[in-house]
Amino acid sequence: MKIFLYYIGKPRNREANALAAEYVERIGHYAPCEMREVNPAKFEPQEKHSSAARIYLDPAGRGMNSGQLADWIGRLENEGREVVFVVGGADGLPEAWKRDGGGVLLSLSPMTFPHEMARAMVAEQIYRAFTMLRGHPYPR
Repeated sequence: MKIFLYYIGKPRNREANALAAEYVERIGHYAPCEMREVNPAKFEPQEKHSSAARIYLDPAGRGMNSGQLADWIGRLENEGREVVFVVGGADGLPEAWKRDGGGVLLSLSPMTFPHEMARAMVAEQIYRAFTMLRGHPYPR
């Protein structure tokens, strides 16, 4: 299993970026994980990761608690699949990505967050999922 965390928009907030990077590093203890900025005009998640589980973060997506996310990641890990998380920028996600038939729209919350904070929150939830799956005390 390999995890990709893609985001749209320039990382400007040093503290949020450092927090996201810290969780990506922690995820690396469980699975390889990469975090990268992408430009929607030059990047298509469906083409680059056609067989991966693609999760697009969007307020209109389905809600999931930490335990449900951990279960889902555990199933994907057992299948040996790549997992792609995509966080939109200030204008959200491109409409074509939202309509990706092989992808899932997932909501962190019905509230709106700065994309840099959303990226840190997604990375933390991925890390939390792995610690839950491994029985680590972190998620208490």
